Amino acid sequence: MKIGVTTFVTDHGIGPVPLGLAVEERNFESFFMPEHTHIPVSRESPFMPMTAKSDLVLAGERVPPEMSAGDLPEKYARTPDPLVALSAISAVTGRLLIGTGILLVAQRDPIILAKQVASLDHLSGGRFLFGVAAGWNREEMRNHGTDPRLRNAVLRERILAMKEIWTREQAEFHGTHVDFDPILSWPKPVSVPHPPILVGGEGHPS
Repeated sequence: MKIGVTTFVTDHGIGPVPLGLAVEERNFESFFMPEHTHIPVSRESPFMPMTAKSDLVLAGERVPPEMSAGDLPEKYARTPDPLVALSAISAVTGRLLIGTGILLVAQRDPIILAKQVASLDHLSGGRFLFGVAAGWNREEMRNHGTDPRLRNAVLRERILAMKEIWTREQAEFHGTHVDFDPILSWPKPVSVPHPPILVGGEGHPS
């Protein structure tokens, strides 16, 4: 059995480098970090602690709206950029797999993100696990110019576009939400054909 660790790393606790070292020293397989670029002060998107949601989901019950309006813990606004933090961890570890759990692809530029992911996988020797999801905080998405109603479609197209960039010398993509003519972009990922893409999520369709 392979066991990994996922946690919120913030500026109020242990830093990513000593934590990553501690995880590797204890022979865990992997370490994952979540992402929120920011948390809007005014928020209407419902939030419910994962443990409470999990209890209902495991019981086969629907999460009622009135149970999804909890206060958002401060840690959501205090997370460092996971790709930057994971790069620091990769520089001081040798076998630990590092991953995003998850990265909000619908809030990121796909050409820049493709470069960041490829660079991290290249520099870490192919140890990056690319956890992705569409996200739940509608106000956060809107601040990035993403229509929350389209986030799953945007996520899908951006993943497909990044796969083209990672696997082709000259990549191009023409879709509804992503559109670019042939480009050159290196480095390519060490992982073949690209880092594993792990799709996470829970809840009801957008």
